[in-house]
This record gives sequence, structure tokens and C-alpha cells, in this order.
Amino acid sequence: MVQKIQVSEARSRLLATATRIFYAEGLHSVGIDRLVAEAKVTRATLYRHFPGKEDLVVAYLQGVSEMERDGIGKILDGNPPAVDALRAIAGQIAESIQSAHFRGCAFLNAAAEYPDPAHPVHQAVLAHREWFLRTVTEVLARIGSAAPEPAARHFVMLRDGAMAAGCLTDSAEVGETFLQGVDGLLRHRVPPAP
Repeated sequence: MVQKIQVSEARSRLLATATRIFYAEGLHSVGIDRLVAEAKVTRATLYRHFPGKEDLVVAYLQGVSEMERDGIGKILDGNPPAVDALRAIAGQIAESIQSAHFRGCAFLNAAAEYPDPAHPVHQAVLAHREWFLRTVTEVLARIGSAAPEPAARHFVMLRDGAMAAGCLTDSAEVGETFLQGVDGLLRHRVPPAP
């Protein structure tokens, strides 16, 4: 018999509050007092669930990662043709850039605030990025015979640039430019029709 782990309501409120505030305002700028006040929990409750603020930051990043994995998983679940899958992933990214409260990539933002590669927050960023690169590489491997990893790194760099530019300039234009870049990448990958 598999026992289901119960997640407390207080822990869920803490994570939801942290997710909203950390993404909107940054990781270092948000203090524990504000988190417990807005989540309507005590400090003791916070520390019962998360030994320190950085544990909460890691949990926040893991939650964002899970959300992105679920979104891409839904695209890949139907086993669409690889070109369609990659375009759908790119479309999802472009759409997120144009959302009302877009503030860049949660992972790039976290890496900027926690630059030490050995820090658990930075490690959570790297784990997500490794998963994303591996996923894009696997999709690209289904297209043509050229080595997929350089193209996947190119895709990730296009994404990173779009995520950075999307909160600085016209997000619709950035999204369109990103999608054009992905189309250009695919033109070099897709074998010509006979």
C-alpha cells in the first residue's frame, strides 16, 4: 500500500507566497518577516517546514521547475513530430514572455543572486537547466542526422536571450524574434523534402 504524503496548508501557503514575492521582487530583497506575515504563518511554522530561507528558495525553484516540466511534458505526451514539439515548446516560452507579470527567467534571476556554483540555490538552477537542455537535445535528436547538442545549446541561448530581453523591451517583439530564431534553427536541422 502506497502512503500519500500530506502537505500541510501552511507549507502550501508559504510556497505560494514565496513564489509570488520571490519572482516579483527578487530573492535577497524579501525577508522572513514579510514571508510569514503574508503567508499568515508563524516563524516557527516556517522553520518547521524550511530550516532556513535558502531552503524555501530551493523549494520555490523546484516548484517552478516542476511547473515547467509539466508544461513541456504535456507537449511531449502525445509524441508529436519533433519539429512540432520544438515549435510548441518555443511557443510556450514566447507566450510566457508576453504574460502580464513577466519578470524574466526565475532561474537566471536566481543564478544572478546566488552566483556561487556550489550553493544549493545555484545547484537547483543548474539542475533545471541541465534537464531543459537534455529535453531539447532529445527532441532535436529526432530531427535529421546532425549532432543535436550544439543545436540544443543554441535553442537554450535563444531562450535565455529572449527571457532577458522580454522584461526590458517590447515583449511581443521579443517573442516574435525568438520564434523566428527557432524557425531559423529548424531550417538548418530539417532535411529537405525529396
